[in-house]
Amino acid sequence: MTTRTALVAAVLFAALAPAAANAQSASGPQGTWLTQAGDARVRIKSCGAALCGSIVWLKQPIDPNTGNPQVDDKNPDPARAARPVLGLQIFGDMRPVSQGKWSGHIYNADDGKTYQSSISHTGPTTLYVEGCVGTLCGGETWTLAGR
Repeated sequence: MTTRTALVAAVLFAALAPAAANAQSASGPQGTWLTQAGDARVRIKSCGAALCGSIVWLKQPIDPNTGNPQVDDKNPDPARAARPVLGLQIFGDMRPVSQGKWSGHIYNADDGKTYQSSISHTGPTTLYVEGCVGTLCGGETWTLAGR
């Protein structure tokens, strides 16, 4: 490689590297994530200035007790208790609070409750999802299932 070629390559790299880094960090956690238990996949996408997350796959999509698709039967609102879990939006108001972290609310179909929540990008293929009631918090790590 000649000095001139090396110089041109260095200048191109210097010019393109920040753009690539910004594009990657701006994209956030959009994609499809497998829950820690491996029983559901959640697709996260941009919804205006916020992030939305919907259940797009269930390990057990059919309720073994009824033979019908799983429904949101733990929801205390009778009008919502019959809605399908597959396709259910579990969050829609996650807003950025710092680099790699979003905060809002998350709905838990396992108990029919909504919690204060945050999601944090902990690595290129991991996302930490946390829910809180007052000062008590619990969380789990989701892994990237595909984009």
